[in-house]
Amino acid sequence: MRPVVESLEESRIREVANAGMGLPDVLKFWFGESDEVTPDFIREAAIASLNAGETFYAHNLGLPELRHAIAGYTHGLHPQQPTDHWFDRIAVTSGGVNGLMLASQTLVEAGDEVVVVTPAWPNLVAQPQIMGARVRTVPLRVETRGARAGAWTLDLGALLAAITPSTRMLILNAPNNPTGWTLTPQEQAAILAHCRHTGTWILADEVYERLYFAGDTANGAAPSFLDVAEPEDRLIVAHSFSKSFLMTGWRLGWLVLPQALTHPVGKLIEFNTSCAPVFAQRAATVALQRGDEVTPGLVKHLQVCRDTLVPLLRKMPGVQLAEPLGGMYAFFRLDGQADCLQTAKRLVREAGLGLAPGSAFGPEAAGWLRWCFASRDPERLVQGAERLGRWLAAQGGSAGL
Repeated sequence: MRPVVESLEESRIREVANAGMGLPDVLKFWFGESDEVTPDFIREAAIASLNAGETFYAHNLGLPELRHAIAGYTHGLHPQQPTDHWFDRIAVTSGGVNGLMLASQTLVEAGDEVVVVTPAWPNLVAQPQIMGARVRTVPLRVETRGARAGAWTLDLGALLAAITPSTRMLILNAPNNPTGWTLTPQEQAAILAHCRHTGTWILADEVYERLYFAGDTANGAAPSFLDVAEPEDRLIVAHSFSKSFLMTGWRLGWLVLPQALTHPVGKLIEFNTSCAPVFAQRAATVALQRGDEVTPGLVKHLQVCRDTLVPLLRKMPGVQLAEPLGGMYAFFRLDGQADCLQTAKRLVREAGLGLAPGSAFGPEAAGWLRWCFASRDPERLVQGAERLGRWLAAQGGSAGL
């Protein structure tokens, strides 16, 4: 076995979830997904495809109908280029995680230097490591004072200093899982200009682009590198149907690539998965065609969930967090609970509350907990906050509720 594979760390989120298996009455907020099922009309499109006998291989890059739908969707968010311009830059992947791995397989060789902005979903660090890269991390900073105390922010100067002509690829995720941090257009432009100078590729994980609450952009979505980049820039943007369309279990995503990379990535798809399943692609096509029936309402509901949970957490003694600008997570620190993995396991056993440990996302997030607030019923968030409050009171503090 390759040593790098043997040394991969198992998911600490799964470790907490496994500790809760079989326990009655656990409120589960540990995974990054809503508890709402995929809308009926999307599921019905998949059923119709299966009933029509569409059980065969498809084009490596995805069904033309789906790629055209993605092109139209991308044009709607980023109208600087015509719809036809986007079609030849789209590769359909078997999930966002598969798309991110394909990007590393395309660009990274053993010994290459890769810079990752952290805290981050652990796959973003692990994938280039699997390819043999030397991964360096640039941590976000935590604001400790003022109205944004508990917010994670980027030290742009530190990031640019870390990216040199020896840096093959920069990986960042914004809106960020787990912190809710987002990039500004000015920061994106500065990063892009610097990476042009150093010859560094940018891999932007923008799967939470639509789950944005600041409302300070023309299209309502979070700032995207696609808004500041030229078509042939060294930029790959990863997307997924999981979050914005309630399709986590469908395992379908896409990459936006420079056109010169589209055909080579199609070859890599052949050697990884051959293609995404046709029935899932049919469902995704309908999801995009009728997306206004899903995503805007979902974003409004998630904002209600955020605005239900965050004030309750802020009332509790020893809790530090800032209101996230994007994503679906409240990321908070508990005073006196430095070992967040053990804290998360105790919360499952002693409070019936399932959260993700911050250390799963990088050592700089030790002592933090991630709460996925994508709940169909916001009352579950209130119940969870009450359980946390009672648990904190039992540790010697006041619940604040």
